[in-house]
Amino acid sequence: MSAATAAVIRAARLQRGEGRRLVLSIALAFGTVVAATGLLTTSGYLISRAAQRPDILELTAAITAAQAFGLARAPLRYAERLVSHDLALRILARLRAGFYAVLAPLGPGSLGEHRRGELLSRFVADVDALQDLYLRALAPPCVAALVIVSAGVAAWTALPLAALVIAGSLAVAAVAVPLVTGALAGAAGRRQAPARAALATELVEALDGGVELAVAGRGPERVQRLRALSGRLTWVARRDAVAGAAATTLSSLLTGGAVVLVLLVGIPAVHSGALAGVLLAAIVFLVMGAFEGLQPLPAAARTLRGCAQAAERLEELGSLQPAIVDPPAPVPLPATGSLALHAVAFSYDRAAPLLDSMSFEFEPGCRVAVTGPSGAGKTTLARLLVRFLDPVRGAVTLGRVDLRELAADDVRGAVVLIAQDAHVFASSIRQNLLLARHGATEEELWAALQAVQLDGFVRALPDGLDTLAGEDGKLLSGGQRQRLTIARALVSDARWLVLDEPTAHLDVDTATELMRAVDAAAGDRGLIVISHRPEGLEDFDRLALAPA
Repeated sequence: MSAATAAVIRAARLQRGEGRRLVLSIALAFGTVVAATGLLTTSGYLISRAAQRPDILELTAAITAAQAFGLARAPLRYAERLVSHDLALRILARLRAGFYAVLAPLGPGSLGEHRRGELLSRFVADVDALQDLYLRALAPPCVAALVIVSAGVAAWTALPLAALVIAGSLAVAAVAVPLVTGALAGAAGRRQAPARAALATELVEALDGGVELAVAGRGPERVQRLRALSGRLTWVARRDAVAGAAATTLSSLLTGGAVVLVLLVGIPAVHSGALAGVLLAAIVFLVMGAFEGLQPLPAAARTLRGCAQAAERLEELGSLQPAIVDPPAPVPLPATGSLALHAVAFSYDRAAPLLDSMSFEFEPGCRVAVTGPSGAGKTTLARLLVRFLDPVRGAVTLGRVDLRELAADDVRGAVVLIAQDAHVFASSIRQNLLLARHGATEEELWAALQAVQLDGFVRALPDGLDTLAGEDGKLLSGGQRQRLTIARALVSDARWLVLDEPTAHLDVDTATELMRAVDAAAGDRGLIVISHRPEGLEDFDRLALAPA
């Protein structure tokens, strides 16, 4: 069994209630095909029988059946679409939530090698592809099997030999058409997901770095690259479309061949009296209607292949191990105590450790400035303190308890890191602040903004706290964005605030004033500031890191 097949089998597991919806969806789809085929079959009988000019009462049953089939087809199709799409959307919601639950623990330290566009493609395109697993990949073969059996049984009542021809023709078409079109679309299908991911990656990076590309004069070059990737994806999609056209052509040829075979066995049967003449047209129309039930099979084969590839790509990402894992039975978070490093060593898969045998104690309410040249491990130290990473040797403790014995959420509730590139959500200023503590009052939000000298700016905005910050804070200046993230840390209940380059976008005077205000607003909480700049940190203790 291939990895893709195993992945799609695991993705096909149904949750409670979904199996009943799937069965109902298949039953309604089968009922729709029966109504359409029944309408054609009874119409064929009516045409033949009417040519004999019987009394109208003799046609009443057939007329009523034709009307019933005609009236039932639309409601059955509507109900089938309603149930099947409800199932697909429920599965999609479950898959998105489940994939995010797998993805979220990887965020702090396990996704550095993956580009944002690729992750976006997997989270959106690949997850969306799996919603079709039942609706367009697995349900059509079940419906086709029911159609083949029912068509064969219906034809058997009129002419057993015709039933064998019809069932055989339908079975050959059900197997041959998907196999042929699947072979034609196989190579294109395998390339679609990577091609789509490559285009999404380049597009996201082009949008994010549009200003830099324009300044460097590299915009036309990036546009050409996007055109090339778009052209490749178009070519791959065109190959898939060719496979679809081949499926339609082959299906039409097999339908015509089946009709000819039925006539070849039906006409002699009419002459011999084994088959009533008025039933010949009905059997021919039965074949045509039954083949309509097989039409989704080529698309189902392509969809199944795409779902298998999407499931494999998602499982590949889901198989990554988080950089940190909560213990099976986390120790309760100590109510008091210091944050300390004990002979800590850490390296990023290289021979020389970035930090080696480092020991330091951050007392409650401490004021510590972490300094050192680039590459000395300042940001790595910050990530160790909030347990985005675990040391390879030694231990980081809180209240003398190793962070590895605590739940990661508890650690990050006690120690908050505001990175230099901390994310600002595309929401209001209020919601960005409340992210740190949902129960914060309006007065507390304004106090935090005042501490970072952003309250005057926010009060002057037309919507105040409800003003949108833009995607990743694009509607704010670099300094305002940085201050907002610091204010968010001040709103939290954390015991230690770890600020990474908090004054990077500020002039000397403003940086000095800001750090003194943050120092005062932090109160009895520990304040650990990572900075190349001394402004406002004159009274802080020093922790100088040397390069490895």
